[in-house]
Amino acid sequence: MIRSPKRGLAAGALLAVSLLVTACGGGAPAPAEPAASPAAEGPRTLTLYSGRDEELIAPLIQQFQQQSGITVDTRYGSTTELAAQIQEEGDGTPAQVYLSQDAGALGVLAGAGRFAPLPADVAGAVPAGFTSTDGTWVGLTGRARVVAYDSQDVPEAEAPGDVRELTDPKWRGRVGYAPTNASFQAFVTAMRVTDGEEATRQWLTALAANEPQVFERNGAVLEAVEAGTVDAGLINHYYWTSAETPMQRAKLRFGDPGTASALVNVTGAGILTGAAQSAEAQELVRFLVSEPAQRYFAEETTEYPLVAGVPGPQGVPALAELAGPELDLSDLASLDETTRMMTEAGLL
Repeated sequence: MIRSPKRGLAAGALLAVSLLVTACGGGAPAPAEPAASPAAEGPRTLTLYSGRDEELIAPLIQQFQQQSGITVDTRYGSTTELAAQIQEEGDGTPAQVYLSQDAGALGVLAGAGRFAPLPADVAGAVPAGFTSTDGTWVGLTGRARVVAYDSQDVPEAEAPGDVRELTDPKWRGRVGYAPTNASFQAFVTAMRVTDGEEATRQWLTALAANEPQVFERNGAVLEAVEAGTVDAGLINHYYWTSAETPMQRAKLRFGDPGTASALVNVTGAGILTGAAQSAEAQELVRFLVSEPAQRYFAEETTEYPLVAGVPGPQGVPALAELAGPELDLSDLASLDETTRMMTEAGLL
């Protein structure tokens, strides 16, 4: 049985975020202000909008509450829906911290000027390449794109390290994917950024012509590979590493270095501009990049911790070995162009 660490996101919701961003306009982050000291009297509280599942993140938030004495009002939803809600609520949003399951939504809010600059020790806690370039949000965990393949039907040497190989006629009808899933769409966005619009359009058209099998979730894709229903599937690594029972047939092939196939997307967090001076907001985000929190992510959600010195998940290559494409993860915000291109190719 496969646990589902994240939920798929509807293409319509993705488009809605971009439309809302356009309506609200962009802008540079507000200037940094010193955090206020904790209140001398009265309870300390904080409102968190979490695009990560309650099942996965609630134990960590509980740990933070016990450690800090801060009561966290956590509102759960899909990453994109909550980003859209923040845009709708504008300066009046009660959200003080936004926790996202992918870099694209963080880039959307950063581009709209919704995030305050993070304290230097928080923004600098994660290596460049896995966090924002302007210090407005910080990466928390890494999520590698992989090809899961049926080791009984596909020799290891033939498992594709470059997804462009999946458009070869020999893979016709043998590939599973989840086109409405945020991670797949973020991957296609990364391909647009690194390989260009025309090359990506051609790949999507060729993929559609090769009759891939559509699934609603990445977890279902992996289950189909394990069952021998499809010979290969496009997923994130943690669906395999977090499986409640070891996979017997499904194995992972990580992407060729430097290609979009080796993308490592991130989860991350930012402080909303209205909470720029909130000591509680800064304390939570600082906690999320602390060693205990990073260990929690590695052990409980089997994602890659991003802070140096924290061991990664078992059974997969080290993060330093993955060598993803060079790109600013905030560029993954251009999801509306991706969904439009996928629709034109007949994949949505």
